[in-house]
Amino acid sequence: MSADSQGPAASPTAEAVVLVGGRGVRLRPLTLSAPKPMLPTAGVPFLSHLLSRIRAAGIEHVVLGTSYKAEVFAEHFGDGSEFGLRLEYVVEPEPLDTAGAIRNVADRLTADDVLVFNGDILSGVDLAKLLETHRGAAADVTMHLVKVADPRWFGCVPTDDDGRVTAFLEKTEDPPVDQINAGCYVFRREVIDTIPAGRPVSVERETFPQLLASGATVQGYIDTSYWLDMGTPAAFVRGSADLVLGTAPSNALPGEGGEALVLDGAEVAADAEVCGGTAVGKGSVVEPGARVVESVLFDGVRIERNAVIERSVIGSGATIGAGAVLRDAIIGDGARIGADCELLNGVRVWPGVELPDRGVRFSAD
Repeated sequence: MSADSQGPAASPTAEAVVLVGGRGVRLRPLTLSAPKPMLPTAGVPFLSHLLSRIRAAGIEHVVLGTSYKAEVFAEHFGDGSEFGLRLEYVVEPEPLDTAGAIRNVADRLTADDVLVFNGDILSGVDLAKLLETHRGAAADVTMHLVKVADPRWFGCVPTDDDGRVTAFLEKTEDPPVDQINAGCYVFRREVIDTIPAGRPVSVERETFPQLLASGATVQGYIDTSYWLDMGTPAAFVRGSADLVLGTAPSNALPGEGGEALVLDGAEVAADAEVCGGTAVGKGSVVEPGARVVESVLFDGVRIERNAVIERSVIGSGATIGAGAVLRDAIIGDGARIGADCELLNGVRVWPGVELPDRGVRFSAD
């Protein structure tokens, strides 16, 4: 689906809630300095891509449910006018889980229908068609569902011939169907008010099963568009690369995509190879002979001569020494990796750490 394939604009009576309160533990050390939805992803905070698609669907009022480093969101996005949105921020006094976070913003909502997004999902779902399905079924809640190769790691959601959800099965070893909860919903406004207030409530383990038990209409919207949970380092790298390559849809890419996205002020040597959907942040330098593939370089990074970077994230202000090899690595802000180091297989280096030349090797040579 192209970035603009949103179908007809959604009714202005719809509003959106984006849940961005998580601590992003699986993405540490990157999330020690910024919440996961604010990490640079294809050149802009990840949340920018989602907000751009919400606006393209005709929705103008968005409430962000925040918790961890809540102030960062307002500092960057302000009132939302840059996106043509009216943004509001609601801070959780304590972690309230998924449904509790939705209930916590209820007093800011006035529309008949509310789209709810998990703030770490990259998706090409047609939001207007999702809303159309919800209204056509007169549903209490409509769930975006996607089919995956291995549904054991997700909430499994069977549906009947009319698309009605018949069960909600949290992670199970023997899932009966391959369609899963994709982390995007449409709630009828009144349903949100039935969620208990002031305590943690899980939408997956409590709200949805209770709705089904009560006979409420829970509709499934199944599609085959792009979908990725960005919660792990490997998925974060993949999602950023897919945005740069144009495989994943966005209206917020800050430049021309393709094999690489090189932001203003960055320098890439003529004989350096930067490809595979790599994003090169502002003020970063890639020196001669270096090779950077399917990776994310935050602002102010220096990749020295003949270094090889593959499927990795390099935090702001970090330096990778000459001839170093990084594959599937996460490097924290301001770290320095010495020349000829070799960092592989999911290794994580914390912010400010300095590794001496050849200080870490996976090879015996």
